[in-house]
Amino acid sequence: MFVVLLCISLGHALPMGDVETTGALVAAYSEKSQQNPEELGNYFEGDILIPMGFKNARNGVAAPTSRWPGGVVPYEIEGDFTTHELDKLNRAFMAYHKYTCVRFMPRIAEKDYVAFTSRKLGCYSYVGRLGGRQELNLHSPFCLVKVGVTLHEMMHTLGFLHEQNRHERNSYVQVISDNIIPENMQNFVVYKPGLLSGFGVKYDYSSVMHYSSVSFSRNGKPTLVALHDTPEARVMGQREGFSAGDLRKINAMYKCKVRATKKIRRP
Repeated sequence: MFVVLLCISLGHALPMGDVETTGALVAAYSEKSQQNPEELGNYFEGDILIPMGFKNARNGVAAPTSRWPGGVVPYEIEGDFTTHELDKLNRAFMAYHKYTCVRFMPRIAEKDYVAFTSRKLGCYSYVGRLGGRQELNLHSPFCLVKVGVTLHEMMHTLGFLHEQNRHERNSYVQVISDNIIPENMQNFVVYKPGLLSGFGVKYDYSSVMHYSSVSFSRNGKPTLVALHDTPEARVMGQREGFSAGDLRKINAMYKCKVRATKKIRRP
C-alpha cells in the first residue's frame, strides 16, 4: 500500500454544492449498494481531504513526520453517534489493537489528534498526521454499516492511500474508462514508481483500501476488472475487515517490534 503526505480540506477544493451532493449520495447507500459509501464522495479519490494551501498534494512524498509517534493516535469522539454505532467504532479500534501495534487512545491533552465526526457529508479523512486537530468523518449511519469502511478511513489517517493507485496497478486491473463518470477519472491515477511505498507487499485485490469493481461508475457497469482470477480478486472492494496484506503494511509502516496484542505506551 502507499504512504504519503497527501491530504484534503473541506471547502477548499470543492464548492459546498458538491459536498452536499456527496452527503445525499451517501444517504442513499444501503448494504445492497454496489459501491462502497466512501466511493460516493466528490472529495479527492472519493474520500480524501487535502489541507488548504497544501501544494503539489498528489506528488507528496511520505515523511516520518506524517506518521503518528509510537503508533499512538489520540482521538476524541465529536460526532453524534448512537450506542450501536459507537460499538462498531470500538470494534474497529479493537481490530487495530489485536492485529497491529497501532493504538487509538482517548485524547488527554495531546496537540495532534483525530476528531471522529458524524457530519452528513459522506465518509472522509486526511492522509497521515497533519498536526493539530484533524477530522475523520463517518456519515452516520452509512459509513458505519460495515466495519471495513471505518478501518479504511482509519488507514488513511495512518498514512495509506488506495490500493488501485499503485504504480503496478495496470498489471492487475483493467480500468474501463468508458464506464467512469468523466469528472471522476482523476481518481484512477497511477502513482510513479518509488514515489510511494508498498512495504514489499504485492498488489492486494483483497485490501480494505481497494476500490470496488463499480467504483465511480456512470452506468452501473464495471470500472475495474481484475486481470487475474484469484480468490482475492473475487472479493475486490470488500469491507468486511483487514486483509493479511493490510496488516503487514500497517505493521511495517509503524515498525512494530512488539506482538500485535501487546500494549504500548504513549510517546
